Amino acid sequence: MSNAIPPDESIVQPEPGSWWQRLVRGVRRLYARADWSAFVGDDWPDQVMDANLADDFHAKQGRSTARWALDADGKQLVVYLKRHYELPWWHGLMATLFPSANWSPAMQERANLEWAREHGVPVPAVVAAGEYLGPWGKLQSFLAVEELTDMLPLHEAIPLASRQLDSVTFRTWKAGLAREMARLARILHDNYCFHKDFYLCHFFIARADTICVPTWTNRVFMIDFHRLAYHPWTRAFWQTKDIGQLLFSSDDVEGIDARDRLRFWRAYLGPDRHTRWGRWLRRIILMRGRRYRDHNDKEAARKAA
Repeated sequence: MSNAIPPDESIVQPEPGSWWQRLVRGVRRLYARADWSAFVGDDWPDQVMDANLADDFHAKQGRSTARWALDADGKQLVVYLKRHYELPWWHGLMATLFPSANWSPAMQERANLEWAREHGVPVPAVVAAGEYLGPWGKLQSFLAVEELTDMLPLHEAIPLASRQLDSVTFRTWKAGLAREMARLARILHDNYCFHKDFYLCHFFIARADTICVPTWTNRVFMIDFHRLAYHPWTRAFWQTKDIGQLLFSSDDVEGIDARDRLRFWRAYLGPDRHTRWGRWLRRIILMRGRRYRDHNDKEAARKAA
């Protein structure tokens, strides 16, 4: 359960060629950990986009995710594979003109995960990623990240811990968890980077940590960094969006109460929560949280009608 990309990562990146070659013949940009070929075979660049996977498979709007359990020489590797089959034409055009940039979602998320890891945020290890460009501007991509084995998202882990720990221990457990989540949020936000899917379901902890009070530092992992972006000039907008999403996702989760939200806020903003800026930020976050709830209620009513 490492949060680091192994040092023996291999990189396979063919020459981009001329723009005409990229347009007419196409090109691949491929990244793979050294052990990837042992699990999937040397011909994996030709097979990975078409692999038939059924375990935890989800597909919509030209993309899919699936769990892929692989075995080789008595070892097992379990990854989650994201594939993007249909990307906007202008992404393909820009990739044709500027091949070294990350125009595909897979390459963008790979770079985002690497940035997060380098800044001390525990994230899944990237095993492989690829971008298939052309011919004629068609663009596809994939990303394989290691499964966070024996870990649970917080919207499942917190209710489980509430049923397994006594009330005093559970309060201590939640207090430490809130401080660690606030620390991770500040790492992102202090660097003007914003997750944009900052929900409880994107924070993971070990199942074993639901029956004891761990030392939380670096034990809370984050996933789904495909939307992470740098916004130095519009920080307040994205900051309130992230924390508003977290506030909304804590609604109706067994074991979470108002005191827990207050603990997070104190840890996140510190003494600045008493300033005019802090009070304004709190009002906007509460407003955004209400808007998410209202939108969710309307969607639920629409689907039920």
